This record gives sequence, C-alpha cells and structure tokens, in this order.
Amino acid sequence: MDKVELVDKVLAGERVDRPPLSVWYHFGIQHAGGEQFAETTLGFFHFYDLDFLKVMNDYFYPSPAGLDAVRTKEDLGRIERLDVEKTEWREQFRALEIISRRLKGKAYFIDTVFDPWQTLRRNMAGENMETLMDEEPEALLRALEVITDNLTGYCRRSLELGSAGIFLSIPAGREILSRERFLTFVKPFCARLLAAVAHLGRMNTAHIHGDDLFFEDVLDLPAQVLSWWDRGPKGPSLGWVKDRFKGCVMGGIDQTIVTKRSIAFLKRHVREALGLGGEERFLLANGCSIDTWVYPGAIKAMVAAARGEG
Repeated sequence: MDKVELVDKVLAGERVDRPPLSVWYHFGIQHAGGEQFAETTLGFFHFYDLDFLKVMNDYFYPSPAGLDAVRTKEDLGRIERLDVEKTEWREQFRALEIISRRLKGKAYFIDTVFDPWQTLRRNMAGENMETLMDEEPEALLRALEVITDNLTGYCRRSLELGSAGIFLSIPAGREILSRERFLTFVKPFCARLLAAVAHLGRMNTAHIHGDDLFFEDVLDLPAQVLSWWDRGPKGPSLGWVKDRFKGCVMGGIDQTIVTKRSIAFLKRHVREALGLGGEERFLLANGCSIDTWVYPGAIKAMVAAARGEG
C-alpha cells in the first residue's frame, strides 16, 4: 500500500495495519524565498520517509503599511482586504507549487495556517491583544472578520495548488485566554474559515493548541481531523476524542520529550501511541512542533518503530 492509499483508508474510517506518520518543526528560514523553503521541506520529508507532509508556514500576515503595532480602534480599522497573490504569501505559494509538483501522486501534504485571532496577535497586535479585547471588542471583531476573509482567500489558493487540506492552528487553552473570549474572538472565525474550505480539502485539520483545552467546544468544528497535545498532562486522550468526534484524530507523540529522551525510550513511546490510537481513524504525529535541534536519529527511530521495524 502506498502513502496516498494509506492516508485515504484512514480518512475513510477503514482499518489499517499501521497509521500514517508525520512529524514537523519550524525550519527558521522565513527570511528565504519559496524555492529554498520548498527544497528544505522536501528534503526533510524524504530523509525521514514520512507518510504525509505538514508544510510549515512562517511567512507572516502582511501588516498595514507603516504600522508597527495595532493598539487602537483606528489601527484595527486599517486592516483591509488583501490580494493574497501580491503579499509575502506568494513565497509560500511558490513553495506549494514546487511541493505539489514533486509529490503529486506520491504523498499528501497539508498547509499550516494560523487562525485569525492568532494571526493578529503574532506580528501586529502582540502585547496589545488583551487591551483590545477589553476596550475595543467591536472593532476587534470587525478586524477579525476582515482577516478571516483574507485567510480564506489564502486557503482556497493553497488548496487549488494541491494541498490536501489546511492545518489550522487554533488557540484554545485556558492559559492563553478565557473560555468566554475563546467563544467570542476565536471559535466563530475558525468555524467560518473551515466551513468555507470544507468542500475543497479532504484532510482539513483543526489543531487545538494549548495545555488546558476547551475540547468540548471544538468537537463540532467542520474539519476531517483533530490534532492536539494528547500526551500532555491534561490530554484529552485519543480514545476520548474518537468516542465524541466522527472524523480522524492526529497525535500520539509527545513533542516535549523528543529532544530529551533516549532512542530506546522514544521507540517505546511510539509503540504505546500505536495502542492508544488504535487501528482506525488515527494519524500518528507530534502534538505540536518539535524542537528544531532534534537528533535526526531520534526521528529515524520513531519512524522505524511506527512501522514495526525497531
């Protein structure tokens, strides 16, 4: 069974001998162009012989010209509709074109996108996000609507270029923001974005990011796959989510230990994950990004263990 067939069977809910496997981390080359990023990504994928590829996305949302911080209602009002092809995202699109051409018929890839709230906070609002939620909620909601439209345009283009799905990172932990704020400023826009591309991707993934998660509130998101830090101290477990979500689950590997444990330990960890995920509706992966300085032998050993080779 080839890589595409293996993922297709899992997405269809069929039993498989082993789950498809992927791992990822940020390469730190967002200063470079799309060609270099594509070659680095493909080299990573082939070196570790992964079953599907999660393409990282470190090209940031374009800030309004001349604005070094979003602090006020007026600043929020400067966030406007974009022609996504004329932004720095063109480098990501160039990388996706190359990846799509090279992996066509051989393996699926999914493209990373940060949700609208996180997008605004990452390089525009930053430390001002709390104040904006407190003092300018209506203006913030209007800005998030615009960002959602722009991200939807980005996602549609990504899927047109060959992505099998969007991997949407969604902040949903109590240590990040309150549940009330999650339900007001995060979830509605994530749901709207995922719904807009639901018919275009076969592997759209909602990555529920955080430690103490509002998991009951994300089970109805329109995605085919849910990803989260299931091996963390607060979970929830893969089995708990499979009992409540009709799609597939992605996880099993605790990303926080990969650079801190021996190869022997990591092999056992992966074998435990296979039991936790089961024989259907499960994709084996890290719960969040692995440290960039990971020992290559550690990943090689995890891949071998997942395939019953080590």
